Amino acid sequence: MSRSAKDFFRPLAVGAPMPVREVPARPSRAIHFFDPSNAKMAGKVPGMVGTVDVLLGNLEDAVKADNKVAAREGLVRIAQETEGLGGPDGRSQLWTRVNALDSPWALDDLTTLVPAIGHKLDVVMVPKVEGAEDIHYVDRLLAQLEAKAGLDHPILVHAILETARGVADIEEICAASPRMQGLSLGPADLAADRRMKTTRVGGGHPGYLVRQDPADGSPEAIGAARTTYQQDLWHYTIARMVDACAMHGLSPYYGPFGDIADTVACEDQFRNAFLLGCVGTWTLHPKQVDIARRVFSPSVEDVAHARRVVAAMGDGTGAVMLDGKMEDDASLKQCLVMVDLADQLGAIDPDLKAQYDAIPAAGASA
Repeated sequence: MSRSAKDFFRPLAVGAPMPVREVPARPSRAIHFFDPSNAKMAGKVPGMVGTVDVLLGNLEDAVKADNKVAAREGLVRIAQETEGLGGPDGRSQLWTRVNALDSPWALDDLTTLVPAIGHKLDVVMVPKVEGAEDIHYVDRLLAQLEAKAGLDHPILVHAILETARGVADIEEICAASPRMQGLSLGPADLAADRRMKTTRVGGGHPGYLVRQDPADGSPEAIGAARTTYQQDLWHYTIARMVDACAMHGLSPYYGPFGDIADTVACEDQFRNAFLLGCVGTWTLHPKQVDIARRVFSPSVEDVAHARRVVAAMGDGTGAVMLDGKMEDDASLKQCLVMVDLADQLGAIDPDLKAQYDAIPAAGASA
């Protein structure tokens, strides 16, 4: 079915706000999940505003069926009562993960939240997205609810990759609506849907490995101890997600890392995702927030080097030698990514700004 490109940026309901033409580049290193029906978790939210880039009220997995209504109502109350949470000028973004579209709760999630707190709700995370049709449904429904509520800016949509079909249809999902903000890896459900043989939530697996070649073909050499290297189960999916998001101007995120106690492996997984192009990750415990903020922020050393390259390249053409390494147009593009990210993060994180501002003025020695 054909559709005019001119129609893509028209509201899908009379009176709905104009769709965005470019997704706002708001830093979101940590998307911190909390259960709005849990009084202890809810009580910590006001104190986290301004210290966490995104606070996400979770209505789906980890919320029992008989707590769904309480979680929904709790999120409304928290959003209404917490200063600085959500909206274009909020010190922390407010997101929610609604229930799956095939559940009995998803429709009530949206019809309750948008009229009550739509002006503060930045992003709706949709789980188990299978294809563009799921995004089209949410897109139209949000437009109708926004018009009814009189909102002046659209709520963005974030899709979780949790099924094989969702990964296969990733390009169509990214292109389905101007509302699309980004994608997250959902490793647990995706592993089950793919029939992968792992019960871990994110991270690697000791059985997924490569082994050093034997010294020769003899039985003794083959049976001798050889070094093994654990591999990353999720490298392909993350790389595909990053490519799709880059093509469509969206933001890719690592999902949950379920082993809360293993902060070392958590940091490794977060850093792998950062190096591959992800802009942030989910955090399930406060100790993971500090890891995410650190890992998804460029180091002072990387920013200093990037600024040197930018200063040395001048108009961006040709090539220069810095510290014995050639830097050219491609190097400049890589460094501009780092410099731009540092500027964005420094605008919202005073500690980082102080560290970046302390870097000596960029200079280059050929």
